[in-house]
Amino acid sequence: MGRARARSWNLVAAIAAAFIVPLFLGEPALSQDREAGPWWPHPIWGPDDQAGGSNWITPEVILRATQLVTTGKVYELGQIYEAGMPLFGQRTFALTIPGAPTGGPFGDNKLVYHDEFLCGEIGQVGTQFDGPGHIGTRMQMGDGTVQDVFYNGFTEDEIANAYGLKKLGIENIKSFITRGVLIDIAGLKGVDALDHSYEVTVADVRGALARQGMQESELQSGDALFFRYGWSKHWTDADKYNTDPPGIGLAGGTTAVDDRLRSMDDGGGAEPRSDAGLSRASGDHQQGGDLEPGEHGLRRSRRRWC
Repeated sequence: MGRARARSWNLVAAIAAAFIVPLFLGEPALSQDREAGPWWPHPIWGPDDQAGGSNWITPEVILRATQLVTTGKVYELGQIYEAGMPLFGQRTFALTIPGAPTGGPFGDNKLVYHDEFLCGEIGQVGTQFDGPGHIGTRMQMGDGTVQDVFYNGFTEDEIANAYGLKKLGIENIKSFITRGVLIDIAGLKGVDALDHSYEVTVADVRGALARQGMQESELQSGDALFFRYGWSKHWTDADKYNTDPPGIGLAGGTTAVDDRLRSMDDGGGAEPRSDAGLSRASGDHQQGGDLEPGEHGLRRSRRRWC
């Protein structure tokens, strides 16, 4: 705090990352309406669900995970919020302490204190967790209207509010306490960091597991997959870090989600990015929840770790 920076999430919060099922990959069909569309209503949790992939973290999954704890050691996976960290677009982060001290002294005991003043998109900078209301798709509905549609078919008209979303807010996401499985893609490739725009394949995932003495069949529903790309080594070079980071491709994402897993990685976004020849904007990043746009946040929290 004295250096105008703040520590981001601890391990328990960092695990809170859901992988996504990219079922909606083509152009929107024109038959959809609010009641039914390409990814809504959710076939498991129903039309009113706002918790998305966090539903997979059941009491049984939590109990199973807690039984794995033997030392109680905590690993910090988040980066530090600080001036100069990589930011997307024109996003802002500024943390200051007004006054030295901010207030006091008060009372016979001469109490003094420090406050902090924060200006920034705190949910969209640094190590972050994107909720189900963050990412949506603009699409034409069956009646000819154009709607912005989010997780489980919720529309912009239903959720929009300048002072907090009326639906799909982060408060709807359940707690994440689950087993974590490291998948070291950089280690598999024998490099410190993957190249720009490298797309992690299903073969890469299986190869990394095999290198670590694991089999795909050992992964369990609700597990958190931690992908290591080595990209965090570029954290102090914002231009390099923000330029076309590596990421897992749609095929790899589909495979992981089919197994009802959660994922995190140390890249700058949910999927590999390149400025050349893109017709889809962050396709894997957009496929959210377990079935649709809107919950890529449960995937993007994987964004920063070492």
